[in-house]
Amino acid sequence: MNRILHALVVLICFEIGAVLLYLPWSAFWEQNYFLLHYPSLIPVMLNFFVRGTVSGIGVLDIVLAARMIRRSPRATRASSQ
Repeated sequence: MNRILHALVVLICFEIGAVLLYLPWSAFWEQNYFLLHYPSLIPVMLNFFVRGTVSGIGVLDIVLAARMIRRSPRATRASSQ
């Protein structure tokens, strides 16, 4: 069960990272519920620095998933033998 849980966590981290990497540069980011109802957020959310920060967090999530794959329970067991 531990392997399945580990694989699930890695998959979720990778998917969240991919979404955060892609989402700020898509049309969904520019036309969403919050920007339509709170126009004062438009200059902040459409700023390239904010978009880059969110994409950077996505890259960090993908790197975290890759490191979790390298340090999987099977890899640590194989290196200790």
